Amino acid sequence: MDPAPLRRALLDWYDAHARTLPWRAPPGSGAALDPYRVWLSEVMLQQTTTVHAAPYFEAFSRRWPTVSDLAAADDADVMNAWAGLGYYARARNLLACARAVARDHGGAFPDTEEGLRALPGLGPYTAAAVAAIAFGRAANVVDGNVERVMARLFAVKTPLPAARPALRNLAASLIADYRPGDWAQALMDLGATVCRPRTPDCGRCPWSQWCAALAAGTPERFPVKAGKAVKPERTGVAWVALDSDGRVGLVRRPAKGLLGGMLGLPTSGWGGGEDIAPGPGPWRDAGAVTHVFTHFRLTLDVRAGPGEGDLIWTETDAARAALPTVFQKALERGLA
Repeated sequence: MDPAPLRRALLDWYDAHARTLPWRAPPGSGAALDPYRVWLSEVMLQQTTTVHAAPYFEAFSRRWPTVSDLAAADDADVMNAWAGLGYYARARNLLACARAVARDHGGAFPDTEEGLRALPGLGPYTAAAVAAIAFGRAANVVDGNVERVMARLFAVKTPLPAARPALRNLAASLIADYRPGDWAQALMDLGATVCRPRTPDCGRCPWSQWCAALAAGTPERFPVKAGKAVKPERTGVAWVALDSDGRVGLVRRPAKGLLGGMLGLPTSGWGGGEDIAPGPGPWRDAGAVTHVFTHFRLTLDVRAGPGEGDLIWTETDAARAALPTVFQKALERGLA
């Protein structure tokens, strides 16, 4: 397949239909972008949608406008600001990377894919995205949207995840050596707005005349996916402890591990173990909540009652704002 007409068609489409996002420059402008803002947006977008990420990006950018500002931030402040984006290991990696840039690179991101890959917590996708968008490198930027576009364009029958190396190679074969930042973002936009997972809008696609999946009449069948493994189940107990002023007792979770460094409700071990309540109670059975993490499904039995001891006593509205989603669910159950 000759890549030249596909390149022209996609960039022409992007010039007309690019999404307006707070971390972007207009297509074709050639405007220099702050690598910090590009990196921050890409880390957030790995976890959520553009609509959900945008207010978090704006808040982070206002509070910590440079990578050096973020590097100097308190861990707990960053973890609390991240609450709601999920997967808190990314927030810890965010800080580790910012501090490495400030400490080892004078506050300036390396301008090559290889240099970016050497930063802590910065994987192949993010390094390629920052290299392409912020520094104009012809990097192969492949996320889930791009995988889907390639699987349909070439009707790749190998199921994911086994197909990923082939999909990366196909994407590499099309990379434009001009406007590489626009090229990377155009592919992302194509997958996000036109070549959608369940309802591809093939009538608006600039690549419809070349798409093998559309020619076969079954674009929605691609990419082929292997059967999902059943998530393991874990259980535990969460306590909603209230003091005499109606404040809820929170704890700071250990820095390492799931939800590391975040505020949380007192809990038992999630794989079993002894239940140690934060006070004598009496404790009321408030029901249970379920939350699905990346690698397992967690059910917490919620117990509510008067608490005491060395807890972080917090007004309930402030607790709601600071807690990760799983603990927000448990708090609401305990307060009901």
